[in-house]
Amino acid sequence: MLKGKKIVLGVTGGIAVYKAVDLVSKLRKEGAEVRVVMTESAAKFVTPLTFKEISGNAVAVSMWAEAQEFNVEHIALADWADFMVVAPATANILAKAANGIADDLLSTVLLASKTPIILCPAMNCQMYDNPITQNNLKKLADYGFIIMQPGTGRLACGTSGKGRLPEPAEIIAFTKNFIAHKEGDLQGLKILVTAAGTREPIDPVRFVGNRSSGKMGYAVAQVASERGADVVLVSGPSSLIPPANVEVVNVETTREMMNAVLAKYDDMDIVIKAAAVADYCPHEVAEQKIKKATDDALKIVLDKNPDILKKLGELKTKQFLVGFAAETQNLLSNAAEKIKKKNLDMIVANDVTVAGAGFNCDTNVVKFLFPNGEVKSLEKMSKLEVAQALLNEVKAARNK
Repeated sequence: MLKGKKIVLGVTGGIAVYKAVDLVSKLRKEGAEVRVVMTESAAKFVTPLTFKEISGNAVAVSMWAEAQEFNVEHIALADWADFMVVAPATANILAKAANGIADDLLSTVLLASKTPIILCPAMNCQMYDNPITQNNLKKLADYGFIIMQPGTGRLACGTSGKGRLPEPAEIIAFTKNFIAHKEGDLQGLKILVTAAGTREPIDPVRFVGNRSSGKMGYAVAQVASERGADVVLVSGPSSLIPPANVEVVNVETTREMMNAVLAKYDDMDIVIKAAAVADYCPHEVAEQKIKKATDDALKIVLDKNPDILKKLGELKTKQFLVGFAAETQNLLSNAAEKIKKKNLDMIVANDVTVAGAGFNCDTNVVKFLFPNGEVKSLEKMSKLEVAQALLNEVKAARNK
């Protein structure tokens, strides 16, 4: 995906500069051509010669150095690149870029660039959390800069928190995702995906829930984003890391998920309801932890939760609506009935008792059902492969 791409890598003066050397090496192994622009502060940590040897190109540091190849160097660099990456991006360069300051070569290239720019912030956690830095990041995002979230952990200053430069492999994965999103076949489509299970509280420490991990919904959101769609992921509680370039809305209960979905529904082209929502919720939620009863039984009265999918089917106008049916018996008849009752355009059905098709695994065995009675059966495959096949079917059905 990076083969033949022309990348300008901006390197600023933070201790994480050493990771940028490895990043250049890995980008070149991916087939990219890299030109490095360093700030003078960055050159205090790693010499330009190091980057020159790794990149195979002259390294630009000063606006006043004699040009080796370019005429108006900051303009030529900006025009040459397919996109730019700044890693590490210190608080200083973020402040400059957010406010249009161009007082060195890198900040000038950033201001002159019309190509996409990926910023990888790296700094002390207190600097990162400072409202000024956060405001600058918001301004930059509003201007169209792509922001990669920093990592959390022990920092060079000895403190722990958010502010670590992600590892080079993570930056490359983020960059590939950005390119795929920019060049994918689902560009211009707005897709909402729900994922994971919902939880209905019994008391402050207990809840009614299910075994869903969210892996299927997260896979659909990831693939849709990689193929260029603008994706909203409405997720119940999950330990999974959200895909890059996806808007995430975290919820807990079924009603919270319904409200979050309805708030976005009118703007969506495609809605894929992969979440395993709780069908029932406790009639009463105890304010304090329920103590163990003296008798052998605890009775909890459950009320029926709203049917999100049915509601979406009733409100559907332009949306292509996909449901999921996780069954343990009568798979096809139950799924076919669900299509009609809920006004769906397609349903993904799976028998969770089949090996490789249940919750918390990385594979799935599914069948696609359509309103006309057509059924397409897939062999066992990874959930990412299922997501690809699902989106292919949705795209084909919408184009009919």
